[in-house]
Amino acid sequence: MATKTVTLEIKRQASSDSPAIWEKFELEWRPGMNVISAMMEIATNPVTTDGRETTPIAYDSNCLEEICGSCAMRINGKARMACSALVDNFEQPIKVEPLSKFPLVRDLQVDRSVLFENLKAVKAWVPIDGTYDLGPGPRMFPQEQEVRYPLSNCISCACCMEVCPQFNVETGFVGAATIAQVKLFNSHPTGKVLAEDRLRALAGDGGVQECGFAQNCVEVCPKSIPLTDAISDVSRDVLLQKAKDLFRS
Repeated sequence: MATKTVTLEIKRQASSDSPAIWEKFELEWRPGMNVISAMMEIATNPVTTDGRETTPIAYDSNCLEEICGSCAMRINGKARMACSALVDNFEQPIKVEPLSKFPLVRDLQVDRSVLFENLKAVKAWVPIDGTYDLGPGPRMFPQEQEVRYPLSNCISCACCMEVCPQFNVETGFVGAATIAQVKLFNSHPTGKVLAEDRLRALAGDGGVQECGFAQNCVEVCPKSIPLTDAISDVSRDVLLQKAKDLFRS
């Protein structure tokens, strides 16, 4: 009886300036096998299907349970998490590529610093002054927690930015993940102290007005975050903040 195998075609590039090549690898199939575990096997024995020895594939991964967000890549043309991408769910050969809208580091590794710079620009944190005990935090009703919890599930994978037609160098659009975090922190009893600053940050270039509402982000989000709802709510809040600032001036 023939052994069942899995075939991966991986796009490789030594650096952003190097030419891209495709390498094919064939592995023995195992139950529950995912793309990351397949690449781990390739790393221990980097030999292509034609018997040529090559270098181990460079990629990011950490938790292997769809929590850290680091293993985001394009698999068969779609942005997704490689750790939850079971090989049984894909047509073969499985084509694996890096995310296309971020600077390439090597092979499947990309630099997603722009996401974290955007989060800093909108002050996506709860401010705490000092390290001393501040006592218990403000009480939140369960109904409020139910609204906030889905937004807190963001793993910064940047899949939503990869599939967004408005996220590019020309627009400088901050992306759905950043906007959703603004809604999360602006709705927090402590975080809302910086609500006006966050809304003003989204009122400028690259802000929420750049969204074309294509809704690709909500379709691809691995954590099913209500991104389009967040964008709609924050868009309204940004307009209200603009009106307030106009009357104050």
